[in-house]
Amino acid sequence: MDWDNARIFLAIYRKGTLRSAAAMLDIDQATVGRRLNALESSLNARLFLRTPSGYMATPAGELALSAAEKMEQAALQFQREMQGIDNRLSGSVRVTTSDTMAIHFVINAMQRLHVQHPDIRIVLSTSTDITSLTRREADLAVRTLKPTSPDLISRHLVRRSMGLYATPGYLKARGMPVQGNGLAGHDIVIYQATVAPRHREKICLEPVHNARVAMEVNSGLALIEAARQGMGVTELPCHMADGDKRLVRIWPERVDHYDVWLVMHSDLSRSARVRAAADAIIASFPEK
Repeated sequence: MDWDNARIFLAIYRKGTLRSAAAMLDIDQATVGRRLNALESSLNARLFLRTPSGYMATPAGELALSAAEKMEQAALQFQREMQGIDNRLSGSVRVTTSDTMAIHFVINAMQRLHVQHPDIRIVLSTSTDITSLTRREADLAVRTLKPTSPDLISRHLVRRSMGLYATPGYLKARGMPVQGNGLAGHDIVIYQATVAPRHREKICLEPVHNARVAMEVNSGLALIEAARQGMGVTELPCHMADGDKRLVRIWPERVDHYDVWLVMHSDLSRSARVRAAADAIIASFPEK
């Protein structure tokens, strides 16, 4: 198995369908199918079971996975090292962050970067998923979780405050929540468990065991819009919600915090364009 075939195999293994694998690799679906058939013929082994729900690895496929991942790591290591010594202020830099941080900080930083270095092209992805920097799914990440991998470099950008908010109309109809009773008699809007598992137990340090979940979202923009629409009590960043006349702060003395980190792979710290993008993001956050 060479690296080109290993890429095809890994994409199918991770995505489960030819269509999704083709989209991931940015090639034609028919090409993915032909390459898989050729790979299985060359190995004289069936790597995937074709099922109505997608492609499932066979025992031979599970054995091939380890070899393919080793090839991937070697290829990515080489790519990072080459990019790490690249002193050009041109080319692409892939940045991942949440939708709210993109709107409030990152896009502004990238606009200023573009003025200074117009040949750097930013590929911005907004998601609450933890994008893999070790697999080069992104070059820079702005996250609320500090990574633990020794291969990643992280810089603390800012500590932000969070509070509880609702609309005046909601509070008029339902009353002000009482501290310590688990938000009994109230609806709440929270993040999905894959985004913020703690929301199943507490929001802004208040237990939610007596509350009714009105909506779960995977987007910060959806979270604040649901609060604005009066769907319930919501935990929101104070820098976004305090100035919103559609929202009222509940228990202003109750504050929780979260930290924001800039993360990159250590091999990319010497890349001029990645460093320039990182510096622009750092400058977009207020001085601590």
